[in-house]
Amino acid sequence: MFISIATRSPCSTGRPNLSIVRTATLIGLLLPACGVFAQGVLTPHANAAPPNSLALAATAAGIKQCLPQLSALSALGVQGTANNDVLLDWDRKRVNTGPAFSLIGLQYANGTAAMSVTAVPEADGACTMSAERISVAPLACQGVAQQELGGYQATKLLEHMTIYTDVKDPGSSVSLIDAPPGCLVIRRYVKYMAKVGR
Repeated sequence: MFISIATRSPCSTGRPNLSIVRTATLIGLLLPACGVFAQGVLTPHANAAPPNSLALAATAAGIKQCLPQLSALSALGVQGTANNDVLLDWDRKRVNTGPAFSLIGLQYANGTAAMSVTAVPEADGACTMSAERISVAPLACQGVAQQELGGYQATKLLEHMTIYTDVKDPGSSVSLIDAPPGCLVIRRYVKYMAKVGR
């Protein structure tokens, strides 16, 4: 296995790095970050589970307080993938007291997806966590809802966007956005004051 790592220099008051601005714009976020960590994981061992790229990147960056939560959430995201890569943003001056933002590329045998995981350290040692998994289903949103979201409550947000929630899991939601001939699926999870084991 070969791992390549690239980091950006700490925040400066000069002109923004245009490549970073373009990358942030592409994912719809323009956040003032003091560190960017991009990790490429190439040629995983045959028949072996691919490494958890976010856990590796967060460890290398020195993130400790929210590492267990970042590792646990990303482990769920990379499960079943053939490979995964990550873009990690963190404040290098406040590694363990500042938030960490990540975007994981997920490669499967028959498709791709992306997952965004955010960790915000809390004063009591907990972390507020947010995760969104983004994928495209090759069928209409109505079909996705019928196949996967039986028993969920549907709330129309826009003409072509419906939010599905389950009262048994109040921190989670599934958004279906019409994108004919397919459906954009965003699975969202939020947990306040998350600690390992609860």
